[in-house]
Amino acid sequence: MEETINHTKEKSDRKLIQLLAEPAGITINGNQAWDIQIHNENTYSRVINEGALGLGESYMDGWWDCERLDIFFDKLLRAQVDTKIIIPFHYKMKGYLASVINLQTKMRSKQVAEQHYDLGNDLFSLMLDPYMNYSCGYWQDATSLEEAQVKKLDLICQKLELRPGLRLLDIGCGWGGLARYAAEKYGVDVVGVTISQQQYEYGKERCQGLPVTIRLQDYRDIREQFDRIVSVGMFEHVGAKNYKTFMQTAHRALTDDGLFLLHTIGSNDTYPLTNEWIFKYIFPNGVLPSIAQIGTSIEKLFVMEDWHSFGAYYDNTLMAWYENFARNWPQLKHKYNERFYRMWTYYLLCCAGSFRARVNQLWQVVLTKYGKVGGYAAPR
Repeated sequence: MEETINHTKEKSDRKLIQLLAEPAGITINGNQAWDIQIHNENTYSRVINEGALGLGESYMDGWWDCERLDIFFDKLLRAQVDTKIIIPFHYKMKGYLASVINLQTKMRSKQVAEQHYDLGNDLFSLMLDPYMNYSCGYWQDATSLEEAQVKKLDLICQKLELRPGLRLLDIGCGWGGLARYAAEKYGVDVVGVTISQQQYEYGKERCQGLPVTIRLQDYRDIREQFDRIVSVGMFEHVGAKNYKTFMQTAHRALTDDGLFLLHTIGSNDTYPLTNEWIFKYIFPNGVLPSIAQIGTSIEKLFVMEDWHSFGAYYDNTLMAWYENFARNWPQLKHKYNERFYRMWTYYLLCCAGSFRARVNQLWQVVLTKYGKVGGYAAPR
């Protein structure tokens, strides 16, 4: 009797998944590159019961495959299939807790550094460009990842109107790529802060001999003033309960006539948490800000001079990272196992699909304290 009930439920779950996939043009065990191939029949119930987490974990476990995960997720998200899966109760509770508890305190913020950014400089150096940019490249007239990332670095420096003699603060400086570029090409003094031990050590070494100081420091502990401030790909780790604190810190640290550029991934809607699989395996405690949240956080602190959206370029960037990762896997597999390979592949390609579907965005926002006299003309 129990076997009959379980078999009936399996058929029901399979039918439901097939019905959800059809509007997206995805066929279960089909022959298109974006069709998923099921190896374990329990995949259906796992996805129904666990949502995004079940989909990702079952892929990591080898329960299903897809030749082109990037296209699969693009189609899935454009058809809004994700909105038709019931969010598990436990994750709704996490979302509620995130609305009342600060998940990104100084202590908790270190979790993402330890779990993600400290995975190993070998991994990131083989995946990223020579400047170690772990953020969206600027692909306008660019034909390679390196070129797109240099264009992004130069675009930021131009928007900040950098020149010799200015002092630049880089909040969440990563491996020091922007700090090095700004010091080398624009002659500015730079202070970069990160909470990742491996980024700190790498950045210090790569910036030797330049007017660059890399600190292992939380942004909330910054006390001095700077002519320019930049933050690239870090605001996604700040959390809604700290957005105002982040902006107050930047306001306090910026001179009255200074410029502040915020480069961040953004969400079309306001959510308390990010995708559950991403939250667990890639960016713990991370959450994408919405336009409304950024707007509220800068009220009474900054004038918005420019808002530049180029999230479509993140698709190109992520696909280039994946190609580098896959090509260099033979040099990495002695340290990272096969499950990690599937996890990292899933991460890079599902994110590429999400930007291609325009579910996620990328914004560069230029801010001043009191408005630039005569106006601000942003380069493109």
